[in-house]
Amino acid sequence: MTTTGRPRIRLLLPAAVAALAVTATTAAASTSSAAPAAHPVTSPGHQAPAKSPKTMLDAWLRLWNGDYTQAPGIISPDFTVHAALLDGGDGSGIRGADGLVAWIAQTRAAFPDLHFSLQTDPLIAGNGASVRWTATGTYAGGFPGAKAQPGTTVTFTGTDTLRIKDGKFVEYWLNSDTLQLLTQLHAL
Repeated sequence: MTTTGRPRIRLLLPAAVAALAVTATTAAASTSSAAPAAHPVTSPGHQAPAKSPKTMLDAWLRLWNGDYTQAPGIISPDFTVHAALLDGGDGSGIRGADGLVAWIAQTRAAFPDLHFSLQTDPLIAGNGASVRWTATGTYAGGFPGAKAQPGTTVTFTGTDTLRIKDGKFVEYWLNSDTLQLLTQLHAL
């Protein structure tokens, strides 16, 4: 917790949010801004694994836009993150669907209306997929070192690269523009 009573947010250095990220296959993909009331995400009745990379990427975008029910159908229990975290970590502590959803929820705590959209069509080859995204949201406070006032609108960009195995994402590399975000938050 910070001295203001707000929780510290563990965000990625390359874009600190996904951030993490994230994205999907068409700019017109439908998204949900409603977050489910509880975790974990591995509840009965979750969706079956997506079949095509395009379908999986659509679900990935919805996940980052707050629809946590997407996670069990597209995230492997062996899922790992590769990214530079603000706290100096490498993302390896973020594991499986529950770990990813917890991290996304932390990110969204600082930016509750955060919305990810695609800048270009995704690149899909073999067992890999890559997407370029833009994220826009309203800062709610609680970001370590930020001097921006709550209500500040932020926009930043990034690229997600994902490896697919057995119909689920198993690895995630994030590259996002943290400098762009931190500048808007007056955290430099």
